Amino acid sequence: MENMQKNIKVIWWIKSLLASYIVTGILLLVLTFFMYKFELNEKIVSAAIVGIYVVSTLIGGVIIGKLTKSKRYLWGMVLGILYFVLLLLITLGVYRTLNGDSVSIVTSLILCAGGGMTGGMIS
Repeated sequence: MENMQKNIKVIWWIKSLLASYIVTGILLLVLTFFMYKFELNEKIVSAAIVGIYVVSTLIGGVIIGKLTKSKRYLWGMVLGILYFVLLLLITLGVYRTLNGDSVSIVTSLILCAGGGMTGGMIS
């Protein structure tokens, strides 16, 4: 019985992270369309990408918060951190280096964790 509960919790995490990454993919496609259509400058695109991170982790935080029903803010924050770590690993895998300075990387971590925590709190 205990093993089954652990499996259910793992499935909750996978669902929440997958939902966050699906939202990320959809919003990045929308951003790509706007970049093509309106020739957006780099500052606007960078701000939009950060906004996409926050919205995606917020949605993932809401999902994990509704599934866990306890310590929702904590689990939302953990989801945001996991989202960031996976994003960092993907970046390292594709580019073999980190793009950007350490301040922007830490800022992205804080925003992802904060977005997830906020989502957990409002769930």
